[in-house]
Amino acid sequence: MELKQMAPSIHILWLLSIQFLVLVNGGKIPAIIVFGDSSVDSGNNNYIPTVARSNFQPYGRDFNGRRPTGRFSNGKITTDFISEAFGLKPAIPAYLDPSYSISDFATGVTFASAATGYDNATSNVLSVIPLWKQLEYYKNYQKKLRAYLGDRKANGVISGALYLISVGTNDFLENYYAIPGRSSEYTIEEYESFLVGIAASFTEKLYELGARKISLGGLPPMGCMPLERTGNLMGGSECVDSFNNLAADFNGKLNALVIKQNKKFHGMQMVFSDPYGILIKIIQKPAVYGFEVTAVACCATGMFEMGYACSRRNPFTCSNADEFVFWDSFHPTQKTCSIIATYIVQNALAKFLSL
Repeated sequence: MELKQMAPSIHILWLLSIQFLVLVNGGKIPAIIVFGDSSVDSGNNNYIPTVARSNFQPYGRDFNGRRPTGRFSNGKITTDFISEAFGLKPAIPAYLDPSYSISDFATGVTFASAATGYDNATSNVLSVIPLWKQLEYYKNYQKKLRAYLGDRKANGVISGALYLISVGTNDFLENYYAIPGRSSEYTIEEYESFLVGIAASFTEKLYELGARKISLGGLPPMGCMPLERTGNLMGGSECVDSFNNLAADFNGKLNALVIKQNKKFHGMQMVFSDPYGILIKIIQKPAVYGFEVTAVACCATGMFEMGYACSRRNPFTCSNADEFVFWDSFHPTQKTCSIIATYIVQNALAKFLSL
């Protein structure tokens, strides 16, 4: 990453963190394997028929080579920085990208799909890859890995890898509160429990397939996303407290699930990675982290645009994304992702650096 892409103090902190963590880790985590939504999709949606895509400019304008990859960011996303922190590749490739092969995926791969959720009904909204299908891709990955490395080495990668799961926001904002269906079937508390049940089943299936080190990601303060603030006219376009409270409550239930699963499954080492706290601090005190704008995003007007609405021809797109917490109305900038990654590595994933 170039120095100009990050406030100097934050950039130096990140570099020092990387150097220290790589030194301590010594390559003990052989791979990063990722499941989830647009927060961790590096381009799988480029290869399926959906409108939930970002493989066009200005997306990726600050990525290596200034090319759009399918990441919903101006550059890297959180999982890329986490991979780098563990001494692995600086960017995690998408499983469906034909320009990569099993030799690339052996040390890191994402099966994530933008606009998906825990709930299959969420993935149906924009015809993206549901979690169960991501798991099927992972099973296929295991077969390819064994053919490439041999059973013994492949089993070592599978059991030693760090599995990152980041999903759930779309279940509420794109599904429950956006379209008829689940809201008539469940109260919001019941729907939360329904989703937690899916998370429990998914992590159990990962365990049965050999995963041991698992990070279950929480929700961000989704009421502070520019899209939600734009719609909060009666509230002066401030953060929507009800959505933030929902995210915090759901995170509490996910954390309880992590504790329960660790007790239930022998050898499971699951942690809860919570982006809520660090992101709300950034939003409340942006200058401390080198930001200037929190209420709107960099892309287009920053009020409601994402995906195809973020046209490269839009004259309102900002010139310096590092001044903004959000890149589009739903997703953080590369700089924000780097700060979140540093926090998560140091506070949730540190135990995997010393195993």
